[in-house]
Amino acid sequence: MRIVLIGQAAFGAKVLEALAKRNHEMVAAYTIPDQPGQRPDPLKEASVSGGVKVVQPGTYRDEQVFSEYRSLRPDLTVMAFVTDIIPARYFGVPLQGTINFHPSLLPRHRGGSAVNWAVIMGDEKTGISIFWPDEGIDTGPILLQKEAAIAADDTTGSLYFNRLFPIGVEAILEAVGLIEAGRAPRIPQDEALATYEPLCNDRVAAIDWGKPAGEVYNLVRGCDPQPGAFSFIGGQKVRFYAPGLVPVAVDDAPGTVLGIDEQGLRVALAGGQLAVGKAKVEIGGKEKAAELAARMGIRAGDRFSSQG
Repeated sequence: MRIVLIGQAAFGAKVLEALAKRNHEMVAAYTIPDQPGQRPDPLKEASVSGGVKVVQPGTYRDEQVFSEYRSLRPDLTVMAFVTDIIPARYFGVPLQGTINFHPSLLPRHRGGSAVNWAVIMGDEKTGISIFWPDEGIDTGPILLQKEAAIAADDTTGSLYFNRLFPIGVEAILEAVGLIEAGRAPRIPQDEALATYEPLCNDRVAAIDWGKPAGEVYNLVRGCDPQPGAFSFIGGQKVRFYAPGLVPVAVDDAPGTVLGIDEQGLRVALAGGQLAVGKAKVEIGGKEKAAELAARMGIRAGDRFSSQG
């Protein structure tokens, strides 16, 4: 089939390569514009390497962009890791329609931070959905879904890269095969089960030390690697990564530093302890939490605060 791919990042690049290996004609790859001072997006690099036409629109609402897209006459458009809003008129151009990858079991966790919220909310399983997009946000009928377990120590990063990424690529290949065979279903989503969460950014990443231990731990691992759950100490915002939960209650007030060793920083929670393996301040990269604590002069007995 003649396929247009819209996407970005390593996932988009891997999907492009996988579809090309199945002898599909990749007529164009649409990805994000180049950023000054940064290397091109991996999908662009994979497309250039594979001799695939690259298009990097500033906006999909431009009439010329749409006209050029329509002139490609694709049989199918595959959306693989899309953060832009694509107008619905694009979806009907391909003869076989358009399919989209979403990293959750729709209709649960609609929105742009589905993986984060599955972890933050303490879900024990999630998965991926391949669906037929419409004018809504992640609301179109389902083509297929694959489940994945969420381990108690998973972060958003480990869940996505170790499980959702590989099964997502395979699911797209399976979906394209079903479309080729004329056996691709369109299963309506059950709106009674739908949830929609906002983007996982600093509006939700602040740690509330008054919440139960499990909720704080889920927030920290759900915000790892981005944006990084944060708290304040010594007038500085500190972001936490590589968390662990110690289910041993202490008498110290939540947010109190209990100890610092080679394994990291231990902080009191309501009903347990948070072990922080890595951390960072606003200027600089991630480092071992113990090293950052030593540099900042953080000691046992100091206390993190929800306010700067």
